[in-house]
Amino acid sequence: MSIRKALVSMRKNGNSHSGRLFGDRRWLIPFFTSFLVFLILFSSATFGIFTSTYGGEQVPFDIVSYKRPENSNGYFVESDLKKWFNRSRYSELEPPRLAYLISGTKGDSQRMMRTLQAVYHPRNQYILHLDLEAPPRERLMLGVYVKSDSTFQEVGNVRVMAQSNLVTYKGPTMIACTLQAIAIMLRESLEWDWFINLSASDYPLVTQDDLLHVFTNLSRNLNFIEHTRLTGWKMNSRAKPIAIDPGLYLSKKSDLSLTTQRRSLPTSFKLFTGSAWIMLTRSFLEYCIMGWENLPRTILMYYTNFVSSPEGYFHTVICNTEEFQDTAIGHDLHYIAWDNPPRQHPISLTMKHFDKMVKSNAPFARKFARDDPVLDKIDKEILNRTSRFAPGAWCIGSSGNGSDPCSMRGNYSLFRPGPGAERLQELLQSLLSEDFRKKQCS
Repeated sequence: MSIRKALVSMRKNGNSHSGRLFGDRRWLIPFFTSFLVFLILFSSATFGIFTSTYGGEQVPFDIVSYKRPENSNGYFVESDLKKWFNRSRYSELEPPRLAYLISGTKGDSQRMMRTLQAVYHPRNQYILHLDLEAPPRERLMLGVYVKSDSTFQEVGNVRVMAQSNLVTYKGPTMIACTLQAIAIMLRESLEWDWFINLSASDYPLVTQDDLLHVFTNLSRNLNFIEHTRLTGWKMNSRAKPIAIDPGLYLSKKSDLSLTTQRRSLPTSFKLFTGSAWIMLTRSFLEYCIMGWENLPRTILMYYTNFVSSPEGYFHTVICNTEEFQDTAIGHDLHYIAWDNPPRQHPISLTMKHFDKMVKSNAPFARKFARDDPVLDKIDKEILNRTSRFAPGAWCIGSSGNGSDPCSMRGNYSLFRPGPGAERLQELLQSLLSEDFRKKQCS
């Protein structure tokens, strides 16, 4: 009897548990849903149910590469940015437009105005910068002169930088000021092809008609920047010391200072050096200001503590960027005379240098002392400048009785090239020769 009762009791308990087990079916829905998802994923991995939305081959799930592929178009944002930066703003069949920065310091306002008038053309854009060492009165007078000039007001292509910066010789503040001017040019005007930096001690050796005429037939991708690999004594005296530019954080100008520590040479990029006077393309400067890679900003931060950073920043960026390496032409388009051996500053040019300047075929020269007689000789014999501006085809007024022919303006796209155009063309032919271009970024 006791055994029979035990069996009956077990059967009742089993029936009650099985009833609860199969009576509560809420677990069936998530179970079958999970199983269905598993089957779909397994089938897609095995038989390739899903294909790429780009219509290409499948990318294996087990392969993840951080190396840039041969053709990365469509995968990375940088490819779209490159297309945006490289697209032409307007037809290259049109004559080019130049953007000038003319900079000076205390007592340079009159020299800056003379240089501006000698390089002025309505097609171009101009920015004037007097550094913070110049007194406010001089800066105000410069602004008043620009505003009172009828041609500048009507054409609207001359600007005076309202913000004055401290600029330390050989310091990164020179680079900061140049980059600021470039940023203003990019924001204010879409129509310029090359950027040229000049100082108050620079002067042209060709007219703007000569320059624009010759560059009309030139590729808009060429960057004129004298450069060479940083080696030898310059490597030890410029790259290893840590320089501090007080102009970055003080309100009064002082010289660069060096720390007692020295740093090792960079291994992620190569150092280049050259002239601080440049003629660079819009596309390259867009890359420096708003580049799709971090290299321009990295090198800028490196050159913050570099001796003579204006003679290395753009040079190092362009020669370490694959897209622009082949566009660098190793010439600064200046005639500059040096002592032998060279000293810290170039020789001030005088009458005895006139013939050498002309024979150099360079479109610019430096440096000139204030109101040196050779400037009058350049005005008379090279620029044919007798009034405010060096006359060009855009000047259609009468020059009789001492009148200013540029007081009346004609077509800005017409040029009247002279002997300066022939000299400049000869220089460019040698610079663009295969033998010369082999030296690019080498």
